[in-house]
Amino acid sequence: MKTRYKICGCVIALVLLMTGSAGGYFHFHWNVSATAEKFTESSIELQNPNRGFYYIYGFWIKDESVDYTTLVKQKFANDTDTTLALIEINLQEYRNGKISDAGLQNIKKLFDALRQENKTYLVRFLYDWDGKNQLYEPDSIDIILNHMKQVKSVLRENADIIFSLQGLFVGNWGEMNGTKYVDQKSLRTLAKQYLDVSHKTTYLSVRMPAQWRIITKTGSVKKLKKSSSQYYGRLGLFNDGMLGNKGDYGTYGSKSAYDAGIYSAWCRSEELQFQDALCRTVPNGGEVIVDNEYNDFDNALTDLKTMHVTYLNRDYDANVLNKWANTKVATGDCYDGMDGLSYIERHMGYRLLIKKVKMKQDFWKDTLQVSVTMQNVGFAPIYKPCEANLTFYGEDGQKYKVKLKQTLSKLSGGNDVAKKQILTATIPLDKIEGGSSTAYFSLTDSTSGLPILLANEQTYEDKGYEIGQVVVEK
Repeated sequence: MKTRYKICGCVIALVLLMTGSAGGYFHFHWNVSATAEKFTESSIELQNPNRGFYYIYGFWIKDESVDYTTLVKQKFANDTDTTLALIEINLQEYRNGKISDAGLQNIKKLFDALRQENKTYLVRFLYDWDGKNQLYEPDSIDIILNHMKQVKSVLRENADIIFSLQGLFVGNWGEMNGTKYVDQKSLRTLAKQYLDVSHKTTYLSVRMPAQWRIITKTGSVKKLKKSSSQYYGRLGLFNDGMLGNKGDYGTYGSKSAYDAGIYSAWCRSEELQFQDALCRTVPNGGEVIVDNEYNDFDNALTDLKTMHVTYLNRDYDANVLNKWANTKVATGDCYDGMDGLSYIERHMGYRLLIKKVKMKQDFWKDTLQVSVTMQNVGFAPIYKPCEANLTFYGEDGQKYKVKLKQTLSKLSGGNDVAKKQILTATIPLDKIEGGSSTAYFSLTDSTSGLPILLANEQTYEDKGYEIGQVVVEK
């Protein structure tokens, strides 16, 4: 009899469990229907932060009062198609001593005005605009070091709008050539001071890979990372002789890395390999010069990818830019038939897109598993932090938002465009139950709060990009 009662009890318990009548032992499961959107790549032009073409704007700092708000607005009046600008700040007036209080106030006012333009900036302090730096740069490196120290507060207060600091205050046009301060000791001294006075989120850029190696005392990016150096992830490059000839006007040498040593320029192929490794973590850009075979479109495209180029001068060299504009690309995809200049514009820096979205119910855990597969078809990674979110909007006005913790920085672009990164989220069904919800995906620049637009056919809405519909019912 006891056995019979036990069997009957088990059967009854099972029935109660299945029918939902077992009191505290019963756990209800929702009925879920989820439909994910399908995504295709678009050739649309995207104005995203910290990438693309830029124009140059120069400001001569003096003691005289200047209405920088008006001046900046006038200079930027026609610059509506870029998100990045190069700001050259000439300190020639103070080459013999410290920057005056009036001069420092003018620098502060300049950045206050720049902040109103909804751009981010490449910033270059210099003493020369005429290619005569030897006449204008300070006679003592201590004056330069003090100038760096004097602008510390301005650099840190405006770190959110400064993408990279170019150069080390020296050289013709601030390009680190034609200066007596390019010996190893001087380069290291200047770079260390600039690193210390600038904000930890701000990139620094030097003119040549060899200078980078001198400053960091290593020829290996991996070794620099292992050493926990402050330069890792902060010191990048800019090249204002880009694609100008075989040596990029002094950027590259003729010897192998083995023969040249880490402190001298390597041959072009090895320097390009070096930049491929380095610029997965720090930005690179500059200006192309002199129409020649190295900047013919196909050659240029190969090198721009390998160097992970994020930004280029929109004005120079016009002959090269026009050559690209008169070239048609044959890519067999959505860019097929586009002119080469537009193609390069779209691919400078990062160009992120959604490849696929999956939504799947976990019945036993009462959750919705969402995965968003991302791809970067641009030349370079997205260097600055960004925030990825999923937001569910219910038909009853209910809203549920979840932050995706995975990073997109590993999508280095360039020659690794095929690489993908899956962002995942687990959504408790009780957060979105009660009928139909629309799911949106959004990326936001963490510093500026601006949306990061994606290279998909889908239209960006205020809520983000619609990725699917979910119905959760009892």
